[in-house]
Amino acid sequence: MQTRTDTSAPPIGLIAGGGRLPVLTAQGVRAAGRRVACVGLKDQYDGDLPGECDQFGHAGIIRLGRWVRLLRRWGVREAVMIGVVRKARMYEPLRLVRQFPDWRAARLWYRVLRHDRRSHALLGAVADELQRSGITLIDSTRYIPGALAESGVLTRRGPTAEQAGDIDFGWPLAVRLNELDIGQAVAVRDRAVIAVEAIEGTDAMIRRAGELCRIGGWTLIKAAGPRQDMRFDVPTIGPQTIETMHSAGAKCLVVETGRVIIADKPRVIELAERYGIAVVGREHAPAAG
Repeated sequence: MQTRTDTSAPPIGLIAGGGRLPVLTAQGVRAAGRRVACVGLKDQYDGDLPGECDQFGHAGIIRLGRWVRLLRRWGVREAVMIGVVRKARMYEPLRLVRQFPDWRAARLWYRVLRHDRRSHALLGAVADELQRSGITLIDSTRYIPGALAESGVLTRRGPTAEQAGDIDFGWPLAVRLNELDIGQAVAVRDRAVIAVEAIEGTDAMIRRAGELCRIGGWTLIKAAGPRQDMRFDVPTIGPQTIETMHSAGAKCLVVETGRVIIADKPRVIELAERYGIAVVGREHAPAAG
């Protein structure tokens, strides 16, 4: 049965980066009977996204004033911000020409971000600015609850005894990385750290780990940490993560239960089974120290 759309309720706003998650979110909003009004971030959003939305416009990554104007024009009061934004683009030589900020973003930069450019500071400041404009950012997983990682072994094959030891060793390190706002993932083998994620993103870190650990068999741990703000930047893995892990020789993936998104979960499990990669959902445990 098709869900009836409540046209009397204000639409749910969607501020969309790259990848399939914004598409899944738009579908989830509409399945819940709400309209979708989307701002797609320029050069980031999936080409299928406009067709899943009732209203759609695009804006530059740091054209915050345009985000607000579009969302307010559509009558948005609550919004989801989700999808990949390639942070490394902030350090490209022509970044200011390609993404010149509007006055609202420039003001935010001067007041807050010139002192602290870490992800949580940046996204928290954006959330506060949207709130001042009458738009509340909500939990980015509200309309995709089925995409969150479950607890336990998710594949037929579980981790080996050696991998279980690596998980116990690496888990508190992954949590601590999040607390320090460095990255969301760590690669380990034989209770040694091979690589940690930073601004390059998980896939690039996986490839680097594969180059550093040519014998393979290593474990990737991706966690959110206890202070993760579920309104934005929620750790995510998807089919491409599994493909990249396979190419890099990884054999075990651990994700935090209820706080890491598995985009296209059936496909992720199918690929993991094909490549012999164990996938495990683990409950949060306190970080070391």
